[in-house]
Amino acid sequence: MANVVLTIHLLLALSLIVVVLLQRSEGGGLGIGGGGGGVMTGRGAATALSKLTWALGVAFVATSLALTIIAARDSARDSVIDRAPAGAEAPAEDLAAPPALGEDLLPPGPSEGPAAPPAAE
Repeated sequence: MANVVLTIHLLLALSLIVVVLLQRSEGGGLGIGGGGGGVMTGRGAATALSKLTWALGVAFVATSLALTIIAARDSARDSVIDRAPAGAEAPAEDLAAPPALGEDLLPPGPSEGPAAPPAAE
């Protein structure tokens, strides 16, 4: 079920991108720079592309909510620690005291010194 909703969600996202890119630019941000039909104007004429944009946007939000509900329903109630095998306890030597502050905390590096860049052929 989640795969079907996710596929529809991705198709809606791609369709929404295409429809938004097909719309005519009004020359400014939020449609301020042109005649009618912008966000900041009174009641612009609703074209077919703007209606399609709204429909795709509503469907996109609906599939987003559906995916969230499906993920919440399918999530396990126990934690990762509860699912660990019983014999998977850490050995005692891994729980030793940390190294003293004077010791080097980094693993030993190569004994040849710094690495040289590869030779050009």
